[in-house]
Amino acid sequence: MYFKKKAKPDIGLSDEELVLSLQQVMDADLFGLLYDRYTARVYQKCIGMVRDQDIAKDLTHDIFLKAFVNLKKFDHRSKFGTWLYRITYNYCLDHLRKGQRQRTSQVDEGMGLELEEEDRYEEELLSMRSDELPTVLEQLDPGDRAVLLMKYQDELSIKEMMEILELGESAVKMRIMRSRERALVKYRNLYPDLS
Repeated sequence: MYFKKKAKPDIGLSDEELVLSLQQVMDADLFGLLYDRYTARVYQKCIGMVRDQDIAKDLTHDIFLKAFVNLKKFDHRSKFGTWLYRITYNYCLDHLRKGQRQRTSQVDEGMGLELEEEDRYEEELLSMRSDELPTVLEQLDPGDRAVLLMKYQDELSIKEMMEILELGESAVKMRIMRSRERALVKYRNLYPDLS
């Protein structure tokens, strides 16, 4: 790979047009445009998952390096932003898992729950006070925290989460439900007088 230096990139290009151009010839200015468009979002996702500004900055830098190196592999089946979000999610999760000393048990993705019980969990989760929520999120497994942030902070649809997590619809719904359950258990343990 090599960089071609241009005088001034065309700022009017869409993400897909920029990526197509970059897949043909790597251009530092064009990649800089993608970086400028997405750096704040990637950083916010990182800080939401790792809760440390310095680590989030390092991870953001690493994620863009990874995206740059793998840009030729981007197949345009999804939007560039979705692809970058998937890299961000997986990279942060890998970072958190490496730092985690205790192993959490896997939950059976195939178990079901009644819809009204699921709604009750969501209602209870959403009723947490905003000053308590960061503490509860901090106590969760990184995977659970990431799923809840995708659903409630980033307001991603189930379809978008399916693409990012590379899972089927029922598995994504199950992960959301299980993450909500575990968040509520943590909440009740941390704040028994409020729940």
